[in-house]
Amino acid sequence: MNTYERLCYNLLGQKIKKKRLKYSSLIADIQAARLRTPFEAYLATGFITSIIVGLVSAVVIGAVTFFLKIPNLVKYKGEVPDVLMVLSGQAMLIGTIVAIFGSLAVFGGITYVIYLVYPSIVAGNRKRNIDSTIPYAINFLMAMSTAGISPAEVFKLLGDSKIYGESSVEARFIAREIDLFGKNLIESLKSVSSTTPSMRMREFIQGAIASITSGSNLTEYFRTKSEQYALENRQTQKQFLETLALIAESYVTAMVAGTLFLILIQSVMSMISGQSKPMFLYIIIYMMIPFGSLMFVILINSMTPEW
Repeated sequence: MNTYERLCYNLLGQKIKKKRLKYSSLIADIQAARLRTPFEAYLATGFITSIIVGLVSAVVIGAVTFFLKIPNLVKYKGEVPDVLMVLSGQAMLIGTIVAIFGSLAVFGGITYVIYLVYPSIVAGNRKRNIDSTIPYAINFLMAMSTAGISPAEVFKLLGDSKIYGESSVEARFIAREIDLFGKNLIESLKSVSSTTPSMRMREFIQGAIASITSGSNLTEYFRTKSEQYALENRQTQKQFLETLALIAESYVTAMVAGTLFLILIQSVMSMISGQSKPMFLYIIIYMMIPFGSLMFVILINSMTPEW
């Protein structure tokens, strides 16, 4: 924890401890994201930061509203209730108060929601990274295990190797449980298995626990899981390439041939009708084509697996 988080924890930490059951999902996300901040300090920081952001935004927006006299710019044409007619003389004051409290609620609420959602986003990114690197991490474990290194030391070596991304982080937590907390290998594996965001990693660790407790050959288990995950990766890549080919055909049909057809039709209709500024043609060129292409890019990016 940094100084600010420690201050927030000292202010609200004890009260938040009583609400752990209410935020069980947030606690799980924080653990899965491997954030260094404990739950009580994290949520206390979220509360206080939300209040600060809300107050600052309320002051700034309230000052802008008041000095620019924005409420006076609002004009209403039509019948107005008598109550509003009486309050119309205080429009400046009422508008400023509404702006202050509205910005306080909106910006403070958005900040708090960001704090609640952020751990799940980090955990999701970690899950994808673990799923993509675990076949190579298991190859490393298999190679070290074949050399006769003990299982605990094998996971420690994997944790020291940073080229395997978040899989190395999970192995580092296994080694930490052993070195700092004095747990045996099985206890540390169970601890990490219960908090990892990746189902692949959880399945692998649970299988390793079963192999160790039953006295099976752990090296053979590593080899089997490495081949299994490598095969799954190849299947995922094949499915993605097939889907990508379908998306490419859809893009050519919709955004190339389709828009060209619309442009030709609209150009002919504009010449026939004598329009000097065909608005629909402008919409196609400056809105439909760019935004359609952007949507395809976002779609492909969201579907692309990390390899």
